[in-house]
Amino acid sequence: MVLPSSVWRIPAAFGHGITFGERMYVVLLSVASELLAFAAIGLVARWGEVFPRWVPYLGGRRVPTTALVVPAALGAAAVTFVFTALTVVSEIRGTTIRGDELPSDFPGLAGGWEGAWFHLCYTPLLLWGPLLAVLTVGYRRRRAARRAAGA
Repeated sequence: MVLPSSVWRIPAAFGHGITFGERMYVVLLSVASELLAFAAIGLVARWGEVFPRWVPYLGGRRVPTTALVVPAALGAAAVTFVFTALTVVSEIRGTTIRGDELPSDFPGLAGGWEGAWFHLCYTPLLLWGPLLAVLTVGYRRRRAARRAAGA
């Protein structure tokens, strides 16, 4: 979900006229979003239920359910709001999230391959929040079922 947007964003950050601060922002945004997306794997992997042995003080202990469910649910809500609701509103209204007119060089307004490439890379982000919510609910139900079964 997140990787295609980073694939599009990183090369764009090193285009002509981009300042060093803007480059760092784009790179750090891409790295942070990849790390957050990877953290969702904890909702389906073993290390989301039992801390790995190499983790100091916690290795081998069960991960508290709320320690994963609360941040995942908040993240799902935030990502859904940002990438789904605000993106759809911006595309329909033709404005930025702040309400300003979209600039003429906005990638989504470009025709041809540039516009198609932009939409191909950014459209999966619309599903990130809802799918994270599905993973969160599944994790919570699975943990509740195991607790009820006495495991």
